[in-house]
Amino acid sequence: MAEAERIIGTPDNPEAEHTDEGGSTAADAAVNAGTGKRKILALVVVAIVAYLLDLVTKMIVVAKLEHQPPIDIIGDWLQFRALRNAGAAFGFGEAFTVIFTIIAAGVIVVVIRLARKLYSLPWAIALGLLLGGALGNLTDRIFRAPGVFEGAVVDFIAPKHFAVFNLADSAIVCGGILIVILSFKGLDPDGTVHKD
Repeated sequence: MAEAERIIGTPDNPEAEHTDEGGSTAADAAVNAGTGKRKILALVVVAIVAYLLDLVTKMIVVAKLEHQPPIDIIGDWLQFRALRNAGAAFGFGEAFTVIFTIIAAGVIVVVIRLARKLYSLPWAIALGLLLGGALGNLTDRIFRAPGVFEGAVVDFIAPKHFAVFNLADSAIVCGGILIVILSFKGLDPDGTVHKD
């Protein structure tokens, strides 16, 4: 067919369906738009839950645990211990706080851009975790001492022989792992599956 679009129906039917060369109809496009909105909603809900959990736990830690001895959760294998971290996740790069702030802001922008072509629920969950975690740590960077864009992140989950971290770090790591798995499976954010 020479035309990029063909009309199915008769002149008597003003409700005729429009189909493109790939065979998808206007009805399919409407369904996809609704599906895309639901996936964006899922991303937003996951991000809000991850962000609020991180924010509330940090507020509790600052109010109740800071300047107090660690609390043993599983013997000395897992403790809650308040720590201010000026570096990246797990305490790396304390001299580069501003750079990590810019990276977190960049992650947020990338997630928002990807959301526009999002039709996959697993990707929505992964991106929601990334967004919520990045927002959680970015909030600390902006509003906590010693100053704007140089704030120290509140960490408190302290496994034995491992770095101290928080729920935002956990959300970022879980979202990243899920993205790697989805990429290996060939699932794209737009819902298409490809085999390499």
